[in-house]
Amino acid sequence: MESNNQWIETMPFWEKLSETQQNMLIKASIVESFNKGRILNRTDEECKGMIILKSGQIRVYMLSDEGREVTLYRLHKGDICVLSASCLLDSITFDVVIEVVEGAETILVPSGILHQVIEQNPYMELFLQRQANERFSDVMWTMQQLLFMRMDRRVAIFLWDEISTTKQNILAYTHDEVARFIGSAREVVTRVLKYFVQEGVLKLSRGKIEIIDKDKLKSYL
Repeated sequence: MESNNQWIETMPFWEKLSETQQNMLIKASIVESFNKGRILNRTDEECKGMIILKSGQIRVYMLSDEGREVTLYRLHKGDICVLSASCLLDSITFDVVIEVVEGAETILVPSGILHQVIEQNPYMELFLQRQANERFSDVMWTMQQLLFMRMDRRVAIFLWDEISTTKQNILAYTHDEVARFIGSAREVVTRVLKYFVQEGVLKLSRGKIEIIDKDKLKSYL
């Protein structure tokens, strides 16, 4: 079994920390497992800390007063979620929800320990700010899709990214899940998927989407 310490020690700032600071982070880190659908954090709740994703998948989304969800980005194995430590970043002023979309194992570095290290060592804060900046780029890409792209292209980009990441041609997603991931209505996504079926791009079955012509799917990107 992989040492949880190794996950912490792969952080780019690690060598810039003192031995005492390194030990503080290792001893305070908490390993947790979560099932699909678990809400890990809301920014209007207690600030938890930095989440390192050992396995599975989580998504970060915004929720409107009317209940509409807009997925800002998703994280996979090895990724780091810093919005769960938003209380340590003055630049983050919007509310987000962090949800497990595929059974996940995480390492949580509590915000209290992070705050102590930040006060002692500027490299820790610099790392968190850089991570936040990278995620902001993801958010801008999402906004660009929502505002300027046709729906068929948005669905095609989502499917292409998924098969590229998973290396699988069969995706275990419902129409509703795809709609939530790309910030659209299920009915709209269903129409696009059925259109792709007619065009010979994919096949649909209960809870699954099978890509049968990658070249044709790529033509919609």
